[in-house]
This record gives sequence, C-alpha cells and structure tokens, in this order.
Amino acid sequence: MDFYGTLVHEDDAVVASICEEVRLRAPDPAAVTAAEISRYWWSEYLALMGRAHGRGFLTQRAIGRTSLAAVLRRFRSGADLEALLAAQFAYWGRPEVHPDALPFLAYLAEAGLPTCVVSNIDRADLEAAMAHHGLAGRFTHLVTSEDARSYKPRPEMFGNALGLLGLAPGDVLHIGDSLANDVAGATALGIPVAWINRRRRTQPSVLVPTHEATALTGLLALLAPASC
Repeated sequence: MDFYGTLVHEDDAVVASICEEVRLRAPDPAAVTAAEISRYWWSEYLALMGRAHGRGFLTQRAIGRTSLAAVLRRFRSGADLEALLAAQFAYWGRPEVHPDALPFLAYLAEAGLPTCVVSNIDRADLEAAMAHHGLAGRFTHLVTSEDARSYKPRPEMFGNALGLLGLAPGDVLHIGDSLANDVAGATALGIPVAWINRRRRTQPSVLVPTHEATALTGLLALLAPASC
C-alpha cells in the first residue's frame, strides 16, 4: 500500500506556496508563473529520482534540496532555500489524512489482513507522519525508498515488500494513487493493483489497473473474506 496520496494528502498545497514564493522573489515576478516553476521543479525532481538507486541513491530530502536549489538558480529567485525546504519537510511529517483512510485501515485490522506500506519517502518522515496520526504499529511492515535504496516504479521496493510478507506477486494487492509509480511499478512485477482515482482522472490505455476506486472504502467489497 502506498502512503502519500493514498492514505494522506500529497504536499500539493505546500508545493504551490513554495512556487509562488519563488515567483515573487524572482527579478521580474510578472514574467513567470507559479505553474511554470512547478513544472520545472517536478522535471528536476523526477530526473533525480530516476537516477537515484543503488550506490547512486539519494534520500527524498536530498532530492528535494538539490531540485529546489536548481529551481532558484533557473529563475534567479532570491527566495530562502532553507525556509522553503523547512515548510515542505515539516508537512511530510504532519500530512493531512484522507477521511476514508482511518475506516479503511480499521477494516483491514479487523479482517486480520497483513499490510505493508511501500512509500517513496525517507523512513524518519514516514514514521513521523504515522505517529502524528496514531498509525504507528498499524501496519505489518514498512518499506521506504530509503530502505530499498530505490524509488517506485523500480522493482526493489515491491520485491522487498513481497519478501517481508512471504508472498508471491499474485497473492497480494497493491493499493496506490499514482499511475506512474504504483500502477506501472506493481503491474511490471505481476502484482494486481487497485488504483485510487480520487480526482476521477481519465484512465490511459497503456496503464490499466486491476481495480479502480475513487476512495479506499470502495475496495471493501473486494477485500471481504468471501472475495479472498
């Protein structure tokens, strides 16, 4: 199961605020939009994540720092790098939980279903977020990018999760909100995947999840004992 975006909200609002601050501190704020800054930042972020595995692994915080520094240079912004990063890092440890997450996790616990979080985040931030929402100990296993020294959609994290659970790809269900990371990564290993499509996005023909729901609670019938 994915964590950010699936159980808790992504840092979209914080990112938008950071991009606006970068714009306002640029030489000519009217010449650039926060959306342009966001797109450039995301492209830098993705490039770093794509190269960060094995000996070349970088933590999520290191990627955040390096990519945002590149943004400030690109747009010649005088925004304070450390202050911007502090806001983002603080959110990672205290994200807003999706309202359907707690009932869903309660159902999994009551049903006795083993659960493993597979998240593109540093372990300390994941554990802080779980502690913030009282979720510590609610999962059978945790696998972070930091543990596997790689990021989804690469196979290492999914492989680690299968090893910890002692199960084959066809015996588990991965749940996530990202087509590129969760659906693509799990499908490549033959793992059935449930796509949480909260924004009701159009499903691309090249990435077809096994199941789709607009909320986690939409998967309860699928996970009921009679369906297992």
